[in-house]
Amino acid sequence: MSPLSPPPRPSGSSAAPVVPHKSPPPRKCQLSALRSSHSLHPPKCKNSSRVSSNPFFFPHFYLPHLFTHIHFTLYSCRYLLFGPPSTLLNSSTHQISLRHLYLPLLFSKQIMFSSIYKKSLIQSTQTMRAMATHSLPKKYGGKYTVTLIPGDGIGKEITDSVQQIFHHENVPVEFETIEMSGLEGHESKIDEAILSLKRNKIGLKGITHTPTDPFVKSLNVAFRKELDIYASLVFIKNIEGVPSKLNDIDFVLVRENTEAEYSGLEHQSVPGVVESLKIITKYKTERVARFAFDFAKKNDRKLVTAIHKANIMKLGDGLFRNTIKEIGVKEYPDIQVKDLIVDNASMQAVSKPQQFDVMVTPNMYGAILSNIGAALVGGPGFVPGASYGREYAVFEPGCRHVGLDITGKNVANPTAMILSAVKMLEHLGLDDYATRIEQATKDVLAEGKTVTMDIGGNASTTEFTEAIIAKLN
Repeated sequence: MSPLSPPPRPSGSSAAPVVPHKSPPPRKCQLSALRSSHSLHPPKCKNSSRVSSNPFFFPHFYLPHLFTHIHFTLYSCRYLLFGPPSTLLNSSTHQISLRHLYLPLLFSKQIMFSSIYKKSLIQSTQTMRAMATHSLPKKYGGKYTVTLIPGDGIGKEITDSVQQIFHHENVPVEFETIEMSGLEGHESKIDEAILSLKRNKIGLKGITHTPTDPFVKSLNVAFRKELDIYASLVFIKNIEGVPSKLNDIDFVLVRENTEAEYSGLEHQSVPGVVESLKIITKYKTERVARFAFDFAKKNDRKLVTAIHKANIMKLGDGLFRNTIKEIGVKEYPDIQVKDLIVDNASMQAVSKPQQFDVMVTPNMYGAILSNIGAALVGGPGFVPGASYGREYAVFEPGCRHVGLDITGKNVANPTAMILSAVKMLEHLGLDDYATRIEQATKDVLAEGKTVTMDIGGNASTTEFTEAIIAKLN
């Protein structure tokens, strides 16, 4: 039953009985951060005998949903016909994303003319987001098709390791390889990568190089913005056999991917003066907050810590901190929520990381803390990651190091990429394959006989991969 369809007729009516709506069971998904219990359907009348038989009868509880659809339609038409509401932030080399002007306006309090309307809008967007994210890629010939983006630097070497292991295990995954590159003199192929991921819904990705040229934008940032891949997970955990100064480390960093300092909104006003804009919106903070709390709830984690710098950036980071705490208190009372200033959080991370469970951060703070976390557990080669959007999921190492200095030397550590691929298999519901590959990888590391140079071994990338395959045998 559509939110706008009339309610069921009362018993005794001559009309044919209406079959009650039954929502289909949700698809199994690895992260409950991608689920929502909200429904688009309005509540039923307590007394069905009071429902009018008039076909034009329209009960009051449908009005918020009607206003939601009308408002979306009007703003969409205005956006398509006249473009974004402002172009004041344009510059010769950087033009503000339409999304940053349109979405904050659309979801701001100014256009929500009543609390009922606001609640309806939030529930509707949550439900649509959950429905979209549940749609896993389709199988063709019994296999999933996954977009593979090796990236730059050591990307090809470590993704080759994954392909060899998958081939040995007969994992029902077929890769569609797109050579997206940020290196000078190479074709970026970002459009091909985006089209492939839109088609396949899921990707495995190495790291693409970001040049320092001010006229060249980051492919990683553009890629995530275009696909609205808004939440990045970085898994910081000790692995047996990997040297570490501290033990019992196990926390997850949830990083907002699409705004704040990484918006790329900067320009030179006059020679020697540069202005950079940091955009933080309540809408995007709310969705990454719910993602973090849902992840914590699904994985039996009891604490979510919001990382900020609200003591200095009182409005922007203040909005981020307050929104995270508000969502936690109102919607997730069973999960403790705290906040920490980013510099204090960095100190706490290197002195007592065991206190953290789930950390949720704006973009730049997440980049810094993920590298600190990598140093705690052995280096960037041991930190898997995953990024999620409304429709797409991309799995890649949690620390975005290209490794240009060791490219082609066959010494790169592929562990982070292999464990990221394991997360991908779990997301696809291929748990048996994921468990076998993860255990074989950890067994090789625990033995310490065939490990790479970054942790004191002398094995090549190829030898390390072959050792994992031998364990699988």
